[in-house]
Amino acid sequence: MAPFRTTPFWRRTSILLVLCLLLTAPGIARPSQVQVARQFLLAVLRGEYAVAYQLLAPEVQAAVTADGFRVAAQPLYAQGQRRGLPIDLYKLGYRIDEANTVRNFYSFMFKSDTLAARPVVQLDVTFRDSTATRIQSFGLIPAPQTSGK
Repeated sequence: MAPFRTTPFWRRTSILLVLCLLLTAPGIARPSQVQVARQFLLAVLRGEYAVAYQLLAPEVQAAVTADGFRVAAQPLYAQGQRRGLPIDLYKLGYRIDEANTVRNFYSFMFKSDTLAARPVVQLDVTFRDSTATRIQSFGLIPAPQTSGK
């Protein structure tokens, strides 16, 4: 096979075009944060802890063992067993902590809460920043409770 620079122009051009198409194909695109958050939560709700663990940020995996993750994810799994698997995006935005660190968050609700004024619990996922596609933290957020007077 001839070196690339000595091949005919049309062949070099077609090779470069094919490479460009492969690199920009929709199937190769990096998933969005909301897609990763949904994939992560659905894996936890199905009890697929190994799959969900792989979606955690490397620094989180370094700090938490797979067994520790399983324990931390158990409350989410339990809510899924009570409320059913289908979830919907409820809200998204930014959180600023005491150190002025901004984190992207996505909260999901169970579809069984759709007719309620507000969800009983929210499944919450945060990312390090707007470009990260690995989970920084997760948890349950109980809906605000009102006192019955």
